[in-house]
Amino acid sequence: MPKKIKWLDEPEAKDYAAARSYLSLFVPPADLDELIGALTNTPTTGSWHAKDILRAAHLPLLTKIDSAEVAGKLLHIRGGVALSPILLVCVRQNVVLQIADGYHRTCAAYLTHEDALVPGRVLFA
Repeated sequence: MPKKIKWLDEPEAKDYAAARSYLSLFVPPADLDELIGALTNTPTTGSWHAKDILRAAHLPLLTKIDSAEVAGKLLHIRGGVALSPILLVCVRQNVVLQIADGYHRTCAAYLTHEDALVPGRVLFA
């Protein structure tokens, strides 16, 4: 039986700061505050299989060999430490899901079990 992954009910403030940093690479500064505000006010809307999140975002799976952060998240999972829900943005024009924050948590969840459910917030912009 796969290890149960514990998740916090709400993302942490640092997750929104990380999302802002990432999204600032392709969202104009004038729109960034509004987007982060909308993401902050979006409720945790569901849980999705880690493998589906990676596919929708067109991102490769990172392993503990690829990323020290993934290795750290795996240690948290093994130790029963709750992880933050992920933050997702789907820009309808290109229909590519952006993991605004939580890529490493998603990879760690997948490595724990490919059908692991990952909770998060998704904003359709």
